[in-house]
Amino acid sequence: MKPAPFDYHRPASLGEVFDLLERYGDDGRILAGGQSLVPALNMRLATPRAVIDINRLPGLDAIRVEPQGLVIGALARHEAIERSPLVRQHAPLLARAMPYVGHAAIRARGTLGGSLALADPAAELPACAVALAATIRVHGRRGRREVAAAEFFHGVYTTALAPGELVTEVVVPPRSAGWRDGFLEVARRQGDFALAGLAACARVEADVVRDCRLVFFGVGTTPVRAHAAEAELAGHRADAGAVAAAQRALASELDPPGDVHASPALRRHLAGVLLDRVVAGLAEAPA
Repeated sequence: MKPAPFDYHRPASLGEVFDLLERYGDDGRILAGGQSLVPALNMRLATPRAVIDINRLPGLDAIRVEPQGLVIGALARHEAIERSPLVRQHAPLLARAMPYVGHAAIRARGTLGGSLALADPAAELPACAVALAATIRVHGRRGRREVAAAEFFHGVYTTALAPGELVTEVVVPPRSAGWRDGFLEVARRQGDFALAGLAACARVEADVVRDCRLVFFGVGTTPVRAHAAEAELAGHRADAGAVAAAQRALASELDPPGDVHASPALRRHLAGVLLDRVVAGLAEAPA
């Protein structure tokens, strides 16, 4: 199929973007990497009056370090993030997750900002943003505001973005000593959306888990932080007993959906398996 007719705009500044968003309102769609929007247009699942291509905006693909942390522009391609030495040094969880994001062709065009703004609950990068305690910078006509990743995702394809706003940057706070990262997912085929996945960060001292963030994806309408499971691990060595307690807590706090790909019971089981494997890796990894 081919898309329904639409007006195409390629603004060169944020001001032009805001003008176009005001002009078209809900009938204007932002085009960044296009890996989700273009198929939706071709299948006529989306029929906007206008497509606003932001790829010409200067500086939004930069990856840099500031006092606030690692700053990644919304237009940074998945491929660039995967290969970035700065990302490997300051946000290794993202480097771990990127090979799981689609296929190489998708990573060559897809963008960090596009993935976060889409808010697919089975996507890897929203969960990573929450696990990293990242801040998402958004811009609108009234200026910039910052939203904690944990508060950004409201539901399936629903975020804290207000009308006329777009994601411009993501800030990952500085990484202190002792923090380790883990990432795994289960999919039917490499590159498919995950049936269940886990992005994790933990601070380990003398083999004891002092703090951790366990964020599951594919098992809810948003990235799901497993607070009860975290509490069972905190203050303990990541041995079989602690992991078993965390798995029991996890089973009680997850309410995954069922669909043609997996039942709720299967997703709950996979989440427990991922918890076991990721925590084992965190315990063994060098600080």
